[in-house]
Amino acid sequence: MLTTPVKNLVTGGAGFLGSHLVDRLIKYGEEVICLDNFFTGSEENIEHWIGHPSFELIHHDVTEPIQLDVDRIWHLACPASPIHYQFNPIKTAKTSFLGTYNMLGLARRVGSRILFASTSEVYGNPEKHPQPEDYNGNVNPIGIRSCYNEGKRVAESLCYDYMRMHGIDIRIARIFNTYGPRMLLNDGRLISNLLVQSIHGKDLTIYGNGNQTRSFCFVDDLIDGLILFMNSPNIGPMNLGNPEELSILQITNLIRDTSIKKVNLKFLKELKDDPLKRKPSIYLAQKELNWEPKIMFKEGLSITRDYFTKKLKF
Repeated sequence: MLTTPVKNLVTGGAGFLGSHLVDRLIKYGEEVICLDNFFTGSEENIEHWIGHPSFELIHHDVTEPIQLDVDRIWHLACPASPIHYQFNPIKTAKTSFLGTYNMLGLARRVGSRILFASTSEVYGNPEKHPQPEDYNGNVNPIGIRSCYNEGKRVAESLCYDYMRMHGIDIRIARIFNTYGPRMLLNDGRLISNLLVQSIHGKDLTIYGNGNQTRSFCFVDDLIDGLILFMNSPNIGPMNLGNPEELSILQITNLIRDTSIKKVNLKFLKELKDDPLKRKPSIYLAQKELNWEPKIMFKEGLSITRDYFTKKLKF
């Protein structure tokens, strides 16, 4: 008996996470419509699928409505690094609110399930550690990061209101720091900054004293979690991240120790509203999805370094 392939819409599909998700869905035999305005996405990330019968690329901004017929919506569109989301904070807030509003409206019209890519930034500078899903966070609503973290918070609220009022089938994933191939070299985030600096033989910059902690999840593990979550009955919110917690100083020293060129550490003024700690509680994902990351930081860092080295042609 013939079955019609699942038709997926991936917003932000030419971006870092989106392009890896597109790869996986097409390899699973599903159809994908990739929607991107190419602010931070790159056609290079999905060019290997252009012309494939299961793939369609649409240049579109999610702040504008669109009419499509799809079975599932993976709503990933939004700049995620401070250097990009602070470039035009009003547009970032519009992307989170209007973009999610438009995608929920589409989901309602066609009866599709929608997964919204939220973020660990909804926890702000957390007073609870590690961060479980029932923690409401400690966010500065008027800070320079608020266009992103408050944008994601209101988008989560919108998802649940659509579920309560219209019966929309939602999933909310709170994604913690993710890294791997296809990260933008100039996104201003920790891993890309340090790797580019080390490959060029420049000082490795640390903002503040380096005692801040982060938890980094390799992209392949994160995509596994997203797909399991979309296919599960749990609506979330659900943390997806790697609970392997490292200080900024530990990460920087690891990159320095594995650098081909001799590099030094350089301490700079701390960033405003920079969270002191960040670590996911993934008990819910372990229990509901039987998911946990498999790739530890050292292994993932080596893969990412190789990618950056090739991109920089060193």
